Order: sequence, then structure tokens, then C-alpha cells
Amino acid sequence: MTKRAYVEDLGDRLVVVNSFPERRNPLGPDLYTAILEATGRAATEARITSVTLWGTGGFFCAGGDLNTLSERRNLSLDELGEQIEELHDVIRSLRTCPKPVIAAVDGGAAGAGVSLAFACDFILAAEDAKFTAAYVSAGLVPDGGLTSTLSDALPRAMVARMTLLGEPVAATRLYDLGAVYDVTPPLGTREAALALGDRIAAGPTVTIARIKALLGTARHVDLKTQMDHERDAMAVALGSDEAREGMGAFLEKRRPDFKTLRERE
Repeated sequence: MTKRAYVEDLGDRLVVVNSFPERRNPLGPDLYTAILEATGRAATEARITSVTLWGTGGFFCAGGDLNTLSERRNLSLDELGEQIEELHDVIRSLRTCPKPVIAAVDGGAAGAGVSLAFACDFILAAEDAKFTAAYVSAGLVPDGGLTSTLSDALPRAMVARMTLLGEPVAATRLYDLGAVYDVTPPLGTREAALALGDRIAAGPTVTIARIKALLGTARHVDLKTQMDHERDAMAVALGSDEAREGMGAFLEKRRPDFKTLRERE
């Protein structure tokens, strides 16, 4: 049976390909498995510097299949909770992955597809893409951490527009609001994601992981606690090989070579 999602290994990065274009790339077991594989490998393999999520056929992810969701209505609350928790395990893996995760959104994202995109560190979106979180139209509520990630990234009025009214929002509007990293020509996000991956691969991987961890706690702890986290991370960073290379390159007026440093480890 053909897999509907799989992991491409490009050497210094992984691409999770969601490939069920006949249904606009919905959520499914293959996608969950591929994302968990990619984030797990990124956490343990030093050579991997980023993970990208991308959908074939000109659409990122349509979210949950309503026919499947309808069939689950007769399950117990505990059983329903277990099903939803599978998605939440995937979202947590994206948020806690030490390497940057890029969402390459061609066409659009809907439902929990928006949850996947907003769980990533960077969203690249085609200029004609739309983001639709119309759970309310089906009598459902957002999941996959979406009420949290949207509220972190967008003004309250825009979050209400997307979730309480279920209105689609253009990628260009989200770019103007700072929630989308960049917009591309139609069907151009994979190429743009590879270019962004090149920039990340040229950087100090361990340092980037430390910064991502700090960004992950910044909105959820008080200032003193966050400054304690920064103090501890900075103290460790100052003694690292990456700092020696980075500061040495600055003082010697040359470009730092973090890639060679990483390959020696």
C-alpha cells in the first residue's frame, strides 16, 4: 500500500512530504508517523539542521477528515481523547524539536492543517494560499494547540475572525501581521523552504537549538524565570565550540564555518 506521507532525507535536513493530493492531504497515521520520525531524528542526529513540512498537489494539509470524525462521534470521551492526543503528540514534537521546523504552505491549510503550520518555527506560504480554521462551522472547536499558537502570533481580533467566525485569511494578510515568515509565487514554497534551510544549515546548530528552547518558554514564565533561563544558556554558550568559532570569525573579519565544525563532531 502506498504511503500517504513519508520522510525525504536530503543530507543536512529532512522533508516530511504529505502526499494524498486527491483529498488535499488530510491528517492520517502515515503523516503522524512521518512527522514523529523526522522530529525524533532531528533531535538525535547532529547532521540534521532543519525539518520541513510540505504537501504535494498544491495544498499543504486539509486537516481532519470530516467523514472520519463523524464516524468517531459514538466513541466514549476517553476514546475520543486518545484519538485527539495522537495529534497533540505530533504538535508537541514540532514545538520541542531542537532544530527549526519550516511549514511550506502551497494552496492553503485548513483545520488542523493550520495547527500543524502554526506549530512550526517558520511559515512560508504561497501568495495565493489561504488559512482556514472553520471548526465552528462544523460545530467543533480548534485542537492541535491552535488557540494557543494563533493567540501567540496574531492580534485577538484576527484570532476571533479565524476561529469564532471561521473566515479564511489570506497568506498575504498573515504576512503583513508578522505570522508568516515570507510569501512566495504560487507553488514556490518548497524551493523557498530549501533556500531557508540552506541559511539554517550554515548557522550554529546547537546555539539555534538553545535559542529555540528559550523562545519556547518566553511567553509562559515570568521575566525573572526567563532571565534565569537566558543566564544559564548564555553561560554554557560562551564556553562552546560554536562561540569560539563565531567570535573568532568576527574578530578575524571572516565568515564563520559552523558546518565544518559540525562535521568534525
